[in-house]
Amino acid sequence: MTYKIGLVGKPSVGKSTFFNAATMNDVPEGAYPFTTIDPSMGEAYVRVDCAAPEFDHTCTPNHGYCADGTRFVPTKLVDVAGLVPGAHEGKGLGNQFLTDLNEADVLIHVVDFTGETDLEGEPTDDHDPREDIDFLEEELDMWYLDILEKGIERYRSGYQGEDRDVEADLAEQMSAFGISEEGIKRVILALDLELDPDTWDDADRERLAREIRIRTKPMLVAANKMDTEAAQDNWNEITTDPDYDHLTFVPVSAHAEKALKNGDEQGVLEYRPGDEDFEVTADLPDEKRAGLEQIRDFVGAYGGTGVQQALETALFEELDAIAVFPGARKPQDDGTFLQDCFVLPNGSTAEDFAYFLHSDIGDGFLHAHDVRTERQVGADTELDHRDVVEITTTN
Repeated sequence: MTYKIGLVGKPSVGKSTFFNAATMNDVPEGAYPFTTIDPSMGEAYVRVDCAAPEFDHTCTPNHGYCADGTRFVPTKLVDVAGLVPGAHEGKGLGNQFLTDLNEADVLIHVVDFTGETDLEGEPTDDHDPREDIDFLEEELDMWYLDILEKGIERYRSGYQGEDRDVEADLAEQMSAFGISEEGIKRVILALDLELDPDTWDDADRERLAREIRIRTKPMLVAANKMDTEAAQDNWNEITTDPDYDHLTFVPVSAHAEKALKNGDEQGVLEYRPGDEDFEVTADLPDEKRAGLEQIRDFVGAYGGTGVQQALETALFEELDAIAVFPGARKPQDDGTFLQDCFVLPNGSTAEDFAYFLHSDIGDGFLHAHDVRTERQVGADTELDHRDVVEITTTN
């Protein structure tokens, strides 16, 4: 599978700037609603320590690139447009927004932590960013609840037969969210509910919809514009608020990331995405140099601009994914060793990896080898992050 990270947020929070900074695409930016109307797809990268140096080899990646022992592995990034209050009722871009959003495996909610834009994306003063966080979660919860209610009605109608379990009807109704019958059952029992919707009140159904949403649509908050004092003050209040303990927050300055990448492309500085520092390599006017020094202070204090960190947190922490290298026990000196690195779900087995590479390879799977230990492993052996694996197949 290819993971897809969805960027979501109200208008004018810097979402398009984040997208452009991560992908270096030219999506229009602007401080007005609906700058982005259609979902924009781009290629972003997540960092993985390259395995090639462990084998005294230099890799030549088929996809992405490698810099100083750090592999930049491609992932899809989607800028989803149209988030406004009432989206689940069809307001704004409504259903199209929800459809585009549901295609993402994990969400990064870009929030203007300065509090200088209201819920509609218009300029204001002293807006509480918590309202932005709450309204997105509420929109998603109401969307899930609406579909859950349809599943309950499906069960009550007996359409599939009187003896059918409620989790079967709910799983079928909510299949677009990627939750199984067993998964639905686990959530119901985890909330101490009976497997009978007639015993659930309104609050129970809302709790159930919210828990299914949290489990099937993981999300982190990119606290944008954190290079300002107002945003830093809000950060201290919000990240210590116990109401948000269920969320992961990453401090971000999308503007700083884009400025550094632009400077690197133009040859005026050297910067590797995600680094905590950069080197100015050209003579610059005092004003530009002062601006870069402000950025340097920010990335030094926060360990980077946060754009790269948000992408990696989404993939490797929220989704708990792993990166695996296809390898060979007897690598050749022809530049073909460790050309690829793929991101897989945690818990993937050697056989899963074979099928990921190609269905024919999976169909003919015999065994695999852990290239580091030279140990043969079976089909059901679970792989770890940064494993280097050789597949032996009849095909």
